[in-house]
Amino acid sequence: MARIKEGFKGERMLSLPDDILRNYSRHPLVQPLYIRKLGFFPKVMYHYVQKDGGTDYCMLIYCVAGKGWYSLNGKPAHPVEANQYIIFPQGVPYRFWADEEHPWTIYWIHFEGAMATHFLPSPIMPRTILPGNTSRLQDRLELFEEIYSNFSMAYTKEYMIHASMCLYPFLSSFLHVEAFRHYKAVSRHDQTFSAQVIHYMQENISNNLTLEELAKNFNYSSSHFSALFQKETGYSPINYYIQLKIRKACQYIELTGLKFCEIAQKVGFDEPSYFTRIFTKIMGMSPSDYRKKNC
Repeated sequence: MARIKEGFKGERMLSLPDDILRNYSRHPLVQPLYIRKLGFFPKVMYHYVQKDGGTDYCMLIYCVAGKGWYSLNGKPAHPVEANQYIIFPQGVPYRFWADEEHPWTIYWIHFEGAMATHFLPSPIMPRTILPGNTSRLQDRLELFEEIYSNFSMAYTKEYMIHASMCLYPFLSSFLHVEAFRHYKAVSRHDQTFSAQVIHYMQENISNNLTLEELAKNFNYSSSHFSALFQKETGYSPINYYIQLKIRKACQYIELTGLKFCEIAQKVGFDEPSYFTRIFTKIMGMSPSDYRKKNC
């Protein structure tokens, strides 16, 4: 099996030189908890990392699609599935890799500082965070994007400080899931059926849910599910789902400098050319024309 640590198509990754990090780590707001390196790897075939001596930092891996594997201290391998995360502590030998048939898509952060060990759940094992009626999966990913954006400007001290401060709520959103969801905790009985479905679609904006998968989540047959949704919204479920994806793509085009292929990946299109065709059909202009008009 081929083994690749980084350099994948569509990856995003940022790091700082050690001397810059050492300088920043002396700042009282940065020293307790700060980022060494972070990134996003989409469907990374042959991804493999091995740390026989452990590391001097902690590492969070958040798998949003596909599957991977990990092993600690040379023990048997265990899977990391979609909608699961794991945090590796400092000083523990480990290795992890993407599944050969269904390679994972992951967000990851290397972090350290005096407070770092306080964000380590025990025991070390994958934990699941599923989309649901009160979930905030997209809010969590938006926090990652804010951290990533500021860390990209981290040669300016204020941006490094802000990136480090944002790391607290980001890590807390994994360790204290119910507290993180409390802000949007609304009883299922207080929402219409279509509102529940739309929220579920938004939480899965980066995936490609089929009608059958949507219906199964709400315990309906595909035909009954479609009829209920269309009665409340006037749209078929898949058509509405695609509209949400393109609306989210518009936000990325207007508010970020991401490449169109990266935006396509983030809203669940494997082929950038197909994304461009769908975007043009719905918006009446290509993504590049939309960016020229709105940015």
